Parts: sequence; structure tokens; C-alpha cells
Amino acid sequence: MREEKQIKASPNKNGWQKKPWFWPSVYAAIAVVLIGLIFSYNALIGDEEETEVVQDGTASEDSTVIETNARTENLKYPFSEEALDSLEVLQDFYDVTADAETREKALLVFNQTFSTSSGVSLSVNNEPFEVLAAMSGEVTEVKLDEFTGNEIVLTHPNGMETRYSSVSDILVKQGDKVTQGQPLATTIENEWNPTAGIHLHFQVLQDGEHVNPRNFLAF
Repeated sequence: MREEKQIKASPNKNGWQKKPWFWPSVYAAIAVVLIGLIFSYNALIGDEEETEVVQDGTASEDSTVIETNARTENLKYPFSEEALDSLEVLQDFYDVTADAETREKALLVFNQTFSTSSGVSLSVNNEPFEVLAAMSGEVTEVKLDEFTGNEIVLTHPNGMETRYSSVSDILVKQGDKVTQGQPLATTIENEWNPTAGIHLHFQVLQDGEHVNPRNFLAF
């Protein structure tokens, strides 16, 4: 009797796909991969943003330091203190509450017309002298007018504004940041106030109103 060969059925290659755990496992693996990619992308972007923030923060911190220092500054002379002994106040700030002699000294005369001084006109032996920033701030305007005298306007973080007119050889331009004591220009004479000779007309404003520079400086 011929021995019959026993034929074994080949295993079903797709049988494991029918297992109840197969597809949930596949989905879970895909989810893990996607989550990993998302975390990696966020980490990369986060590092770049952090670098930008650090760089921006450094500049911002520097600006904050400058502004904070300017807020704590006191107004200083718009010239070297070494010239103080030779300084002469040619015209005072016109103050209606001042005595008659001071008010008279604060009048400007041009073509037989009187006008009041909104600052002080300063001279040092009728010679040119270097004009310095009385306080740290920003150059908001440079006016070029030979008749009335070129003028530089600085604004300061404490709400003050200083103006320097009758100047030449201007060293700054609009938009420049300046520090207290930084050279701005050199004094000259002008046609508007010829009797003053070579001088600086220095004005101080607080919140948009002219105030007497002598309130802050002992001229």
C-alpha cells in the first residue's frame, strides 16, 4: 500500500493582519512618529526664535539703559565748565515776574522792534566755543538759517527739550542719539542779534513750554 504524503497547508501570510491588535499598533506607531517630528520641528523653531529674542533683547536692553540714564540726568551747561569763569549772559530769559532790570536785559532789538527772549544768550569773550549737549537725547531737528542762526533741537526722555542756536560746524543730524556732554557745534554770530556778537542762544522747554534755563543752571 502506497504511503500517502502528508501535505501541510502553507501558513497564511496575511493572517497576522487579521489580528485584532495589528491595526491599532500600526496607527499608534504612526502617531508616535508624527508626534516626534512635530516636537523636533517646534524645538528647532524655538531655538531660532530664542536666538532672535536674545539679539533683539540685547538691543532693547541697551536702549533701555540709555533712556533710564537720561531720565536720571540733571541738566548741565551747554559748554565746557572750564569756560564758566569767562561766561557772560548777554540776554536773559524773559520772565514777567522778574525785576525791571532783568526784563530789560531779556529784550531783543531788531530794526527798532523789540521781542522777548525765550532763552539765554551766552558769550565767552566774544570768541567761538564748542557747544555741548546739556542732556542725553535725540536730535529731532536741525534748522539751517544764517539770518537767525542755525539751530539744533534735542528732545529728552524726561519730557524736556533743549535748543541751541547761532551755531555752525554742526556735528549731528536729525535722528542721531547723543549723550550728555557730546559736542554738537560751534558758536557764531548772526544777523538777527548782531549786537550779541559770537554767542549761543540756549533754550529749555518742559512739556512744550519755554522755561528759564536759570531754574536748572547757575549762570
